[in-house]
Amino acid sequence: MKKTVSFSKNSINVFFHILTKCNLKCMHCYINPKQHGKNTLPIETILSWLTAFYDKRKKTNVIFLGGEPTLHKDLPVAIKKAKEMGYSSITVDTNGYLFNDILSKITNEDLDFLSFSLDGATKEINDKIRGAGSYDTCITGIEKAVSLGFQTSLIYTVNSENIDEFHLMVSLLKRLKIDRFFIQIIGIRGKSADTNSSRLQISVEKWQSIVPSVANKIADLGITVTYPKVFLKPDEVFECAGNVAENYFVFPNGRVYRCPLCEDFPVHGQVFDQDCLTKTPKLNETDFFKLNIPEGCVMNRLIQPGNISYDDDGRPAYKIACCMLKEEIKK
Repeated sequence: MKKTVSFSKNSINVFFHILTKCNLKCMHCYINPKQHGKNTLPIETILSWLTAFYDKRKKTNVIFLGGEPTLHKDLPVAIKKAKEMGYSSITVDTNGYLFNDILSKITNEDLDFLSFSLDGATKEINDKIRGAGSYDTCITGIEKAVSLGFQTSLIYTVNSENIDEFHLMVSLLKRLKIDRFFIQIIGIRGKSADTNSSRLQISVEKWQSIVPSVANKIADLGITVTYPKVFLKPDEVFECAGNVAENYFVFPNGRVYRCPLCEDFPVHGQVFDQDCLTKTPKLNETDFFKLNIPEGCVMNRLIQPGNISYDDDGRPAYKIACCMLKEEIKK
């Protein structure tokens, strides 16, 4: 069954970057040290910030990110403390290197999902995008996690380098016994904001002709597949997650964004000041969310105008959906 996942109004999602350091240099990495910081948060700060977001009245979820979060020696402590606080779900996004022997320090009861990033169905393509040796290491990490009973998911960022072998992910995911599959579209953030990286983008036509059909084949395996809606149909109404949902993108320098498209700019709506979460002065990202434009997502129009094409009358050829709006296929 395919459905558009509506924005949850009774949950809180905390995308918590506990450091920006990473052992890889992926060509599409969105981390921007100038805007996100270069520091590694001490465990005391991590726990304080986790407490600031937790709300027992709502389903509160946390996703630990980096950089590479397993490089943080106290990640196991953070995971267990988040569980003790009452977080509804806890996920770790990893490149698969699984540093600090993390799988021996947590159990599948501590963690809801271990989410791996792989950007090619073959070693040749993945390693071109993410770095030499990353494919084999990630596959080994997945196999070890599955053997220990962890629920696993896999993230694949579709771009011009890997779209033509995307169909090969069907057999690979089946072999790896993955539980969930997340498909992302390349965004113009971080490294991808460089003009030299614009070649990574794919056309509307290519996305629509390949991604949904492959996603259906993967779902036929019993794997839950999620991918961004990206483009709205003419009769679909645009809605911004910033107005109706609680998503927080937290970085080590204390910046807290509500929209991931804004992360290359100092327009964050909130900031941690001495561990106290406070609102930032106008103008910031929240002032833009309520704007209604024909192009759909106003942040996309402001920050990524090259994503939109227009007809001869100057009208947008399509509306861009909020990047947090997802399609889900579960059979």
